[in-house]
Amino acid sequence: MSDNESVTSRQRIMVIDCQVAGVSGDMLLGALVDLGASPARISEALSTAVRFLNGCRDLRIEVKTVSRCGIRAQKADVLFEEEASSRNSAEIREAVAGAAQEIALSGGARKFAINAVETLTHAEKTVHGQSHHHDVHFHEIGSADTVADILGVTVALDELGIFADTTVYTTPIAVGEGSLKISHGTVAIPAPATLEILRVKQLPMLGGAVASELATPTGVSLVGNLAHKVTHSYPPMKPLAIGYGAGTKEFSEMANVVRITLGEPLTRRFQTDEIYVLETNLDDLSGEVIGYTTERLLKEGARDCCIIPIYAKKNRPGQILQVITDRDNIERLVQVLIEETGTLGVRFFPCDRFTLARESLLVEVPIGGSREKVRVKVSRDASGRVLQVKPEYMDARRLAESSGCSLREVLRLIQTEAWHEVSGEDRQDS
Repeated sequence: MSDNESVTSRQRIMVIDCQVAGVSGDMLLGALVDLGASPARISEALSTAVRFLNGCRDLRIEVKTVSRCGIRAQKADVLFEEEASSRNSAEIREAVAGAAQEIALSGGARKFAINAVETLTHAEKTVHGQSHHHDVHFHEIGSADTVADILGVTVALDELGIFADTTVYTTPIAVGEGSLKISHGTVAIPAPATLEILRVKQLPMLGGAVASELATPTGVSLVGNLAHKVTHSYPPMKPLAIGYGAGTKEFSEMANVVRITLGEPLTRRFQTDEIYVLETNLDDLSGEVIGYTTERLLKEGARDCCIIPIYAKKNRPGQILQVITDRDNIERLVQVLIEETGTLGVRFFPCDRFTLARESLLVEVPIGGSREKVRVKVSRDASGRVLQVKPEYMDARRLAESSGCSLREVLRLIQTEAWHEVSGEDRQDS
C-alpha cells in the first residue's frame, strides 16, 4: 500500500471498491471522470506526453456513458497512434515524469505517478529475473496507453484534490479466474506481474465471479500506490459523490465497473480501527494447555486473548478461545492455535472497533518524604480530552511495598497527581 505521509489530519475519505469487478487503469479513469475530473484537462496532459514518447503521434481519451448490467458508468477509451508496440521502463518513466513536470502537477501527484511506474518496473524485473532496473522491457504494458492510464489517473486525482486532503481506502481486489494469453504464452490469472504487485503492496485479493482477467498490472499498481488502508467494509463516512468506471468487457454475471465513493468522515468522539477476531471451540483440553496457548499467542503478537465458557457437543463443558489481532498476524496465530490445541478449524472475521488514543507517561508522586516516578496510561478521545488515567500496577505495587502504604492509597495518590499533570483537574478518577 501507499507509504504516503500521515493521514491522521485528512478531511475526506475515498473508497475504491474493486472487490467484484477488479480494477484497470481505464476503469479508474472513468470513475474519476464520473466524480468530476475533466476529460479535456486529461487529454491536454496526454498530448503533452506525446512529446516525450518516441514513435507516438497522438494520445488522448474519449469518454462516453455506458451501461453495465443496468449500472450507468463512464467508459474512458484511450486513443493513440504509435509505431512502437512496446517500450522499456526508462521510456515509460521519462514520458510520465516529463509530462508531469510540464503540466505542473503537484508534488504529491508527481511522486504518485513515478511510484506507479516504479512498481510496474519492479514487478516485471522480478517476474522475468532481470538484473537491470532502469531498462526493464515492458511487453503488454509498454504501449502508450499505459502512459495514458498512469498520467490520466494522476491528473484526475490531482484535479479532485485527493493528494491534499483525502484518506484513500481500497477493498480486496478481485482478480478473476482461468488463464490468460500474454507475450510469453498462456499463464494463470492473475498475470505474474499483477500477482507480484499484490504481494509487494500487501493487497488482499479475491478470485471473482467470471473466468476472465479482472485486475491488470497497471490498475493494481495505481491502487497500491494510492490506497493508505485496506477495508472489508466501508469506514464510517457520509458519501458525497459516487463515480462508476466501466471496463471494456461485458459480463452477464456482474456489472463490470469499479466504484469510487468520495465522502467525509463522520464526526466521532472515538477513533476507529479494524481488527481481526480468531476463535475456535475447545472441549478436550486441560487448563494447563489452554493457559500455555494463550501465553504463546500473546508472545506471537496477539493483541488480546480470552476464554469464553460454553456447552459443547454432547453437553460437555468447553471453551471458546478468542484472539484479537492485526491482519498481518492472522496466519501465524492460526498456526499457533492449531499446533497447541489440535483444533480442526479456526474462524476468523474482520471487526471494526472504537478506540481511545493511548500514551504512557512518567509522573512524579510524593510519598514517604520523597518523590518517586511511576508510569501511568493516559487515554484520550478524538478531541484530546483525557478520559482515563490508569497507574501501571507493578509501579504502584513497588511504591506500596517500599512505603508501607496500602495499594489502594497508592493508586489514589498516583491518579490524583496524574490527573493534575495531564488535564489540570486535581481529582481522582472514579
